[in-house]
Order: sequence, then C-alpha cells, then structure tokens
Amino acid sequence: MMLSFTEENYLKALQKIVFYSGIEKVGTNELATALLVTPATVSNMLKKLKEKELVDYERYGKITLTKTGRKKALDIIRKHRLWETFLYEKLEFSWDEVHEVAEQLEHIQSEKLVDKLDKLLEYPDFDPHGDPIPNKKGEVKVRVNKTLADVAVGSSCKIVAVKDDSSSFLKYVAKVGLELNSEIVVVSKQEYDAITVIEVNGTESSVSQLFSENIFVV
Repeated sequence: MMLSFTEENYLKALQKIVFYSGIEKVGTNELATALLVTPATVSNMLKKLKEKELVDYERYGKITLTKTGRKKALDIIRKHRLWETFLYEKLEFSWDEVHEVAEQLEHIQSEKLVDKLDKLLEYPDFDPHGDPIPNKKGEVKVRVNKTLADVAVGSSCKIVAVKDDSSSFLKYVAKVGLELNSEIVVVSKQEYDAITVIEVNGTESSVSQLFSENIFVV
C-alpha cells in the first residue's frame, strides 16, 4: 500500500503518542498538537486513513491504529531511527542534526535497503536519542525510564534518552553538557517552580521543570 508522506507522518505520530502515553486511544486535539496542525486538518486526514483501514475513528471520538496501521507505523519509525543511527555513527552528524535528515530518508520504500542498513549497524536496539528501534517483526525493546523530574535532591542518575528530539532542545541539552550516558547529580530543586540545579562533569546548571520532564534517566 502506497501512502503519501503526510499519511505516513500521521501514522508515526499516532504510534509515538501511544508508546509514550501508554494509552491506546488518542484524541484528535492531542494528535493535532503533536503534528502542529488544526483539529479540522486532522479530521480530514483521519477520513482518508480510515478508508484505507489504517485507523479506527468516528467523528468526535478517539483514534486507534488498526493492526495494519500499527505495522506500517512501526516500519516508518524503524526506518527513521535506523537512518538517525547511520547518520550519527557512520557519517558523524551531531545528534541535533540527524532528525531532520532522517525525516526525509524514512520515506524510502526499499525493504532490502532498510534490512541491509540494519545489518550494517549490527541491529541496534536504540537510536542516538535513546529511542527504541523496532525490529523487522515490529518488536520493540522497552526500557523502563523515569524522568529527571522524578529524581530526588542529592541523588545521581544517568541520561538514557530524550523525549523531545527537536534540534533546539538537543542543542540546549548539549549546552548543559549532557549526552547519552552522562552522569547527573541533582543538587537542589525549588519548591515553588521546580527549577532544578544539576551537576554534570563538575559544572552546575539550572534547568526548568519542562527540561527535566524531557530527560529520561536510570
């Protein structure tokens, strides 16, 4: 089944919301926010996806991926994250650069190419941002994560993934001195607004609650 780039992006966004929220049924407004479009635009696209039996959806109701829709979404996510890994590991792109390029490459339809890419990278479980890479069967290695916001003052942790993989956020993370597997010590946290002081490699930085909620740690 051939899909447009936009249709593929909708399926990918739906699957990512389901994965991170743990909720199978997604609201129209939630999907619109994720895609930076209006709810009316989402409704129009959902009609097309329903006709192709990729989603179950009734007007003003919740959205669920069908079995076929979920498989297609996982295939797209697999390609995207494999390309991110290739760009980062083999072509020395920085982790804030790979997302935009992978957004273009994920729409390549050659299954043989993707399988060879997976083999070349030795079948990685996670991409440069710590996100899990579905395997060819659609299986995902789930890692139980908590966020930096959950870590108590005086405790230490290690960054294993970021929830926000936008270029602006990743540049901010790098400016703070963080990368995957960096050790973080939570020095203090303001009770009023949860502004948190963290120590990374001997340097202290103040970060917001939003920042902390987008950093996954163990």
